[in-house]
Amino acid sequence: MKDKDLSGGQKSVNNGTVNGQVVMDQEPLQLKRNIGLVSGIAYIAGMIIGSGIWITPQGVLQNTGSVGLSLILWCVGGVIAMFGMLTYCELISVIRKAGGDYAIFFKTLGRVPGFLFIWTAEIARNPSTRAVQTITFATYLSDFLDVCGSPIVIKKLIGASALILVCIVNCYSTLLGARVQVIFTTIKVAALFMIIIGGLVAIAQGQVADLPTGFQGSITAPSNIARALLSVGFSYGGWNNLNYVFEEVKNPRRNIILSAILGTILVTFVYIMTNLSYLALLTRAEMFQSEAVALTWGQKMLGPAAFILPLAVMISTLGSMNGSLGTLTRGPFAAARDGNWFDVLCFISVKRYTPMPSIVMHVTIALIFLIQGTVTSLIGFLSFFTWVFSGLASICLIILRFKEKDCPERFKVPILIPIVFFLMCVFLIVAPIVQNPRIETLYAALFVVSGVVVYIPAFHFKLKPKFLNKIEMYIQMIFELAPSSYVEQ
Repeated sequence: MKDKDLSGGQKSVNNGTVNGQVVMDQEPLQLKRNIGLVSGIAYIAGMIIGSGIWITPQGVLQNTGSVGLSLILWCVGGVIAMFGMLTYCELISVIRKAGGDYAIFFKTLGRVPGFLFIWTAEIARNPSTRAVQTITFATYLSDFLDVCGSPIVIKKLIGASALILVCIVNCYSTLLGARVQVIFTTIKVAALFMIIIGGLVAIAQGQVADLPTGFQGSITAPSNIARALLSVGFSYGGWNNLNYVFEEVKNPRRNIILSAILGTILVTFVYIMTNLSYLALLTRAEMFQSEAVALTWGQKMLGPAAFILPLAVMISTLGSMNGSLGTLTRGPFAAARDGNWFDVLCFISVKRYTPMPSIVMHVTIALIFLIQGTVTSLIGFLSFFTWVFSGLASICLIILRFKEKDCPERFKVPILIPIVFFLMCVFLIVAPIVQNPRIETLYAALFVVSGVVVYIPAFHFKLKPKFLNKIEMYIQMIFELAPSSYVEQ
């Protein structure tokens, strides 16, 4: 097998053992390219279409005050997602490694910024989001089946079981995870098209609710627009996740870009038409009173068949969970391969070619958050870092224009795109803070800075208890794991 260099690089030897037998002149052990254009679009659309479109439209409408302005902001959200996606496409065409934002910060800004991103994302933001997704799934399922009165313990057990099942799928095979993602995305998009068609039928029958009011009552205060865009941005979240699996995409220079553009266009169209359908059947008052606007729409339009929508929400949530494990877990994997995170997380299965330790650690932390049950508040004060890191990534693009001038594989976008995207990120960060300063924002900043306390002894000076080496050795032997190498494509 290959030994891991303490500096973070990989060195290979010509022999090793697998299942007790010596293997000579092995090919480099690396991730397999199992994600094509269709599954790439499915990852993009499936990651974006999560719980947001089912629950946030009324919040956007409340903050904008009018039907017309709310629809415009849903269009703006699609433009922001597209600009962000194109910005990341150029970045990944230069970086050409798995790891998403981490790989960008590591190459452009250095080891410490890269580590602080992984520290924030993997210890708090991503696993806590996964915990919220699991409890959302469990709540809908337990309420749908009326399981034992749906106590919180039952919901947590259901959520944990769903998360472990998705974990097994992604540990078993990247190809299986991609196929599952295609199925889940197809079902959730079909459910949204059912809403769209229902709305068009209602409009054809003369049911237009408050659509004719247009821009009456519009609220144009910057703070309200920012809050509305944050809700829209939450619904569009996940547009950059395909960049995490660069090394697993077939013909990535073509398929990542096409998946990004086609997936974002598909989602933007579906979101705008879905909101039109909501507004065709529900008045503003009905939407404001609804906790889940899609369910309220279903009860009014579908009657006894309204149970279809809770099923769609469950499938949508499962799809987001599956997509997250199939993409975001490549961040800590890439960091560990660079010697910038815990060594064992750069191991992959010698049989399955999946980053099993990284996936399992991600799920383990998510289960801890799920058991504690204090996830929502944590997400509340960490969510703005999504826009902080995205804005920082757009700055990295400008830096790389000068740092990597002669990159023949660069997918170059007009410089105005990352500049506009950066300004939108700044607006979404600053406007809510100016309007409503919260102590949680300070806590979030302190959490990120606290990563330096971990980085200095563990990764700068590489202080590591000897017993951890033995634990890693036994994990590697039991689960048949080996460090991965990177071969530039």
